[in-house]
Order: sequence, then structure tokens, then C-alpha cells
Amino acid sequence: MAGNMKAVKLRIKSVQSTMQITKAMELVASSKLRKAKERAETCRPYFTELHETLKEIARENIDFSSVYAREASSTRTCYVVIAGDRGLAGGYNANLFKCLEASAEGKDYMVLPIGKKAVEYFKQRGIESLTEQFAEVAAVSVADCFEIANLLCEEFKKGTFGHIELCYTVFTSMLSQQPEVFSLLPMTDIREESGGKVESKNLILYEPGAEVVFNAIVPEYLAGIVYGGICESTASELAARRMAMDAATSNAEEMIDKLNLYYNRARQASITQEITEIVAGAEGL
Repeated sequence: MAGNMKAVKLRIKSVQSTMQITKAMELVASSKLRKAKERAETCRPYFTELHETLKEIARENIDFSSVYAREASSTRTCYVVIAGDRGLAGGYNANLFKCLEASAEGKDYMVLPIGKKAVEYFKQRGIESLTEQFAEVAAVSVADCFEIANLLCEEFKKGTFGHIELCYTVFTSMLSQQPEVFSLLPMTDIREESGGKVESKNLILYEPGAEVVFNAIVPEYLAGIVYGGICESTASELAARRMAMDAATSNAEEMIDKLNLYYNRARQASITQEITEIVAGAEGL
């Protein structure tokens, strides 16, 4: 009995130590989340407007032959995948990879992973990466997003791949984060997402020409979209981690209560047994 009580006491101390860690991680995630949420909400109008503008251009402008606007010569797809740097965030990373697998099923594809978990995931599965330079999502800056965009554009023009898609997690609310995949290039893919309709409108005249202007703004567009995806994903990861650590802390508290109850009952039984033995011994005298 004494040995069993000692084991229970050690178990209680172990769970208490774990609870301190989960509580600390919850507090850290909560403190970072407010800033990340504000950044995501500030960036979202730009992100949304940028994508909607390119969809509008894709619908309305069919008279120039930019490499970014033509039907893809290669069937290969490059997925820009934004995952987390660490685990302990519930189903955040797993749900993202499930979303990617569903989108990439049956396709010939490669990836540009952003985030340590993305790099690890694709390395374990032997999936080709365009670069592993951006392995830490927390360290990716706006300048890095432009570097990513220029790299994607260069490889797209070379024909390394014919399609670019972004896989990230949308921050819906503190309690809801939704993984999503959508097309970035070529414009024909964006036009298909828009329903393939070409509306009759007065087109804007560009100088020196629509194709030159479009080719110049595409890298800027990609950089803005990638940065927006990183902002949304970072806020989503922190919200998911806060929820997961809050649930883990609650489970630990519940487990400690049950162990304490078991320990007290065992201790009471041990004391009762000792009293019974003393009384029996006294009666024997």
C-alpha cells in the first residue's frame, strides 16, 4: 500500500510539472496572439483586394500574351505551403497537410515549404522542395516574401512548373482556423476559379503596355499574397496552440483531482488498517 501511495504521489508531481508547462505555453501564445491577430486583420483587406483585382484582370483581359496569362505549358504544380515551426498546436499542422494532400491528389507537384513542420513533412516523404531557405516562418520578413515571389516567377518562366498554388490557414476567429488552397498563377487558373466568365467592360489602357505592366506587378502580387498568407497562418497557429494548451491544462487539473482523491482514499484505508491492527493487538494483551 505504501509503495502504491508513493507512486501516486510521484504521478501527481509529474502531472503538476506538465501542467505548469502547458499553462506557460498557453500564456505565451495568448500574449503573442493579440499582436498576430491585429497584423492579420490589418493585412487582410490588402490581401483580399489584391487577389480580387487579379481575378478581375484575369476575367477581363484576354488580349495580351504574358507568360503569366497563357495556358500552362507544364502540368506540374508548385505549392507554397505555410505551416508552423513547432507542434503542440492541436490539429493545426495536420489539418493543413490533409488539405494539401486532398488538393494535390493525382498531381505531379513540388513544394516551397515555409515553416519547420512543412520542411520536415516533405523531407520525410521525399517530396521535392524548390528551396528550404525559409524553414522558420517566424523569421520570414516582407523582404523574404519578395525573394520568394521572385524565385517563383523565375522558375515559372523557366517552365520548372506550370501552376502555383498557396496552401495556408485562414484565421476565422479565436476558435476557428480553416486550411485553404487557391491558385496564384497562371491567370487561366484564376479565371477558372472565377467561373471562366469574361465580362464586356472598358479595359484600362496601360503605358508602356498592358503586358509590360502586368509582368512587372506579378512578383509584387505574389509577394503580397504570400505575406498575407503568413500573417493569417501565424495568427491561426497561435490561436490553435492557445486552445490546445488550455485543453491540456484543464485535463491535467482534472487528472490531479482524480489522483488526489485516489491518494487520500488509499491513505485513509492505510490509517484505518493501522488502527485496526493496533486495536486487535491491544485486545490480544
